[in-house]
Amino acid sequence: MPMYAYKGVANSGKSVSGIRDADTPKTLRQLLRKDGVLVTSFELSKGGKAAKAANAKKGGLSREVDLGGLLGGVKKVEIAALTRQMATLIKAGIPLSEALGALVEQISNVRLKTPVSEIRTAVNEGMSFADAMSKHPKLFDELYVSMVRAGELAGNLDEVLTRLADFLEASQKLKSKITGAMIYPAVMIVVGTAIMVVLMIKVIPQITEMFTQGGKTLPLNTRMLIAVSGFLGHDLLWILVALVLGGIGFSKWKASKEGKPVWHAFVLRIPALGELVRTINAGRFARTLGTMLQSGVPMLRSLDTAKQIVSNVLIQNAIEDAKKAVTEGESLAATLKKSGQFPPTMIHMTAVGERAGQLEQMLERVAVTYETEVDTKLSRFTALLEPMMLVVMGGAVAFIVFSILQPIMDLGSLTGSK
Repeated sequence: MPMYAYKGVANSGKSVSGIRDADTPKTLRQLLRKDGVLVTSFELSKGGKAAKAANAKKGGLSREVDLGGLLGGVKKVEIAALTRQMATLIKAGIPLSEALGALVEQISNVRLKTPVSEIRTAVNEGMSFADAMSKHPKLFDELYVSMVRAGELAGNLDEVLTRLADFLEASQKLKSKITGAMIYPAVMIVVGTAIMVVLMIKVIPQITEMFTQGGKTLPLNTRMLIAVSGFLGHDLLWILVALVLGGIGFSKWKASKEGKPVWHAFVLRIPALGELVRTINAGRFARTLGTMLQSGVPMLRSLDTAKQIVSNVLIQNAIEDAKKAVTEGESLAATLKKSGQFPPTMIHMTAVGERAGQLEQMLERVAVTYETEVDTKLSRFTALLEPMMLVVMGGAVAFIVFSILQPIMDLGSLTGSK
């Protein structure tokens, strides 16, 4: 259904503006007249662009448009909530078109409301739900569209949407846990580095100036401290430029075809961190593959999509090899075992699931197990990282203090001996 950005006058005489979906301009006027608004001008809104133009001319649209602009995009949690609501409505026996219409009325983010309205229009015109969604790949990825298509074909769209909502919520929960676990170490590194730089640039030169003026030979560690402090004080700008350029170059290298496998292999070999990364990727793979298979998506297509969910290129290659082996009639568990990239527990449960004809259920259990294990490993990793950071920072401070105090103590001992 088309979306219109409009301006008008309310019964109170106050100017109002906003957006509204309607089949035709005549319907738009009728709907707004029922709300007590006399339309003075309107135009089609595409992705909120027309609405923003009207806002620039008049000085502000409705809060609905402002929210969409402030959000700057559509969050995964909004997609998950939309999917959950859609599943509930369809399960209640409401036709798809009416369910989409009800959702359009409830959505406040224009960047989501407009695409859903377009999907509703396409469905009303006879297009399948999955095909209509595929026209908006930034909102509904291949996994989403594939599962919806399988649900439409099997006649269990409500169940598929429920699984999709569960999947999206679980993925968002895992992402939030990982992000939350990394915040404290990141803050510690930034604050600790800033404190050390201030000490080296501002404090150390003032304290060590009296040592250099005395003309006496200073201990090696004190001379090293003075040299580092002078280097940072004189060349800090060039150091920052070098760090930025080095960071950009490193980012490009690890994203390149040659550098990505090397970097990902290195990450998997890092103690504690490598095991955590492997567990996270294995859990994502199991969750995605199990959810798609339960929804009726064919194995090969499910493996293709699950491969894209995994972030490590070595594990992606292992999944691609597994896909080729399954095409030739081999066991999925045996192929995953040959790669050496998946935990033994997952291999064992996958093999049991294949033999029992319950692969989907076993993969779901694997996903739940590894998501719980990720919580434990994240706690262990942060518990290991925090004392290591404190030791490094404490060692640096101790070196600075000792390098400053040693010449003073040496000077005191010489004075006492005289």
